[in-house]
Amino acid sequence: MTDRLYYRDSFLYEFEGEVTEVVPAAEINARHGVYLDRTAFYPTSGGQVSDTGWISPVAGDSESKLRVSEVAETEDGRVVHYIEAEKAPVPGTRIRGVIDLEQRRDHMQQHSGQHVLSAAFVRLFNMPTVSFHMGEEASSIDLDTANLGARQVEQAEMLANQIVEENRPVEIRYVTQEAAQDLGLRKPPRTDKDELRLIDIRDFDLSACGGTHVTNTGQIGCILLRKTERVRQGWRVEFVCGQRAVATARRDYRALSETAGLFSAHIWDVPQQARKALEDVRAANKAGEHLLEELAEVQAGGLLAETASVNGRKIVARVYPERDLTFIKLLAQKLTRLEGSVVALLAASSEQVSLVFAQSKGMPFDMGALLKETLGKLGGRGGGSKDMAQGGAPRNEGMEGQLNALAARLRE
Repeated sequence: MTDRLYYRDSFLYEFEGEVTEVVPAAEINARHGVYLDRTAFYPTSGGQVSDTGWISPVAGDSESKLRVSEVAETEDGRVVHYIEAEKAPVPGTRIRGVIDLEQRRDHMQQHSGQHVLSAAFVRLFNMPTVSFHMGEEASSIDLDTANLGARQVEQAEMLANQIVEENRPVEIRYVTQEAAQDLGLRKPPRTDKDELRLIDIRDFDLSACGGTHVTNTGQIGCILLRKTERVRQGWRVEFVCGQRAVATARRDYRALSETAGLFSAHIWDVPQQARKALEDVRAANKAGEHLLEELAEVQAGGLLAETASVNGRKIVARVYPERDLTFIKLLAQKLTRLEGSVVALLAASSEQVSLVFAQSKGMPFDMGALLKETLGKLGGRGGGSKDMAQGGAPRNEGMEGQLNALAARLRE
């Protein structure tokens, strides 16, 4: 078993220990695994990601320190430190460990903030937390509830920050499993250990937890709830605490200010300005669709007027290098509906090479089969029904010749 120093002091950032075992890099994805008799490095568990930092031989110089990139817990209760180095220290080496200070403090703020926030949801709405995840940018809790409203989120955030402002003590307690049954823990522990480590937020929350925590709630800093979303287990609430909350608020303000500048408006007016801009875009798109439809109808009429009927049918074959799929599909519909015996073989290549084959109802051809035949020669794919089909090709070389050849066949 590894003596876990962080259990007793989350503010312990340096320590000394001894290497007890080294797992060669080849056995664990090109990273050496170092086991120590004691450690202040927290391993990934309970939703909290591991510490990082450095270890170096006590007798070595500053250049001999090794980067600890990840720390994990083994099934037998030991802690393995994965290091980024070509050569690992040998068993028996006395080492000095140094924890990444900023990261540890950040993790303590997020994890302690999670305890406060989870307790707030229980106290206010009886919504228990079923899981916790600490991410690089934000953390989240999953609540066991069918419904979660915006007002409830605001109330939980308000209560959580009130507990932070009161700067309540956060204490570590050790009790037996039996004694814990009568303490009213917020969440029953999933462990068979005889002794439990409890995190006690004075008169607010009591939970079994092996993570690193602050000593007073004021050290958490502000707790900012970011967003909520429905998940399979209930509702997920994303949040940030402390310096993360400050950085996130600054980034949000910068984005809002830049957006407000684009609208020449105050940041509080951005939602209203954005809604107006979207309405204008929808109106412009709708007007554009009407104009495009009118243009397609005019062009269809002109094409039909200039196309001679052969064997009782009109075959229109055209390539539009400045148009897209939307236009030629609309044009094909107009052509085949304005008159009763029309075949449209159309292509466009403004954005990508697209083809649309269509015929008036009652015509004897199979547009889907003809399109697949043509695209097979052009290296493309597509399909559709007897009366209309569409597809694309990787290039337009030879496309006009293929359409003209097919048109000649259909006129026979």
